[in-house]
Amino acid sequence: MKGNPKVLEKLNDLLADELTAINQYMVHSEMCDDWGYGKLHAAIEKRAISEMKHAESLIGRILFLEGRPIVSELKKIHIGAEIEAIHRNDWVAERDAIKSYNDGLKIASQAADGGTHELLKSILKDEEDHIDWLEAQIEQIKQMGIQIYLTEQI
Repeated sequence: MKGNPKVLEKLNDLLADELTAINQYMVHSEMCDDWGYGKLHAAIEKRAISEMKHAESLIGRILFLEGRPIVSELKKIHIGAEIEAIHRNDWVAERDAIKSYNDGLKIASQAADGGTHELLKSILKDEEDHIDWLEAQIEQIKQMGIQIYLTEQI
């Protein structure tokens, strides 16, 4: 089924966001593992795997719409030097993803592409869950201090 060019362009833009997030989150996860923060390592790795599934779904949709998935383009990756910066950088990535998925929903609606709309709506829910978790971590650091927070992550 031939897809709307604007929808395909947006799907490839979202794919670039997801591929970028995968790289950023995997580096952050491995940094946490290296520092001995096993709980954070597992949580961030889980989020990276979630983003991999999003990328897979986007690729599948692009192919269904007879488009060409562009997997060679990444956006700027922001690696944090310490835990607070990791959470802040990942929060920005999730905030930007939420905005971009909302834009994608508008484009899919305007193109009367219900299948793409449903896919993007589903992924948007995951991104909102991701930012909620990050906001909880940032708030915990604010309330208990970084030392106590990090003690909880071992």
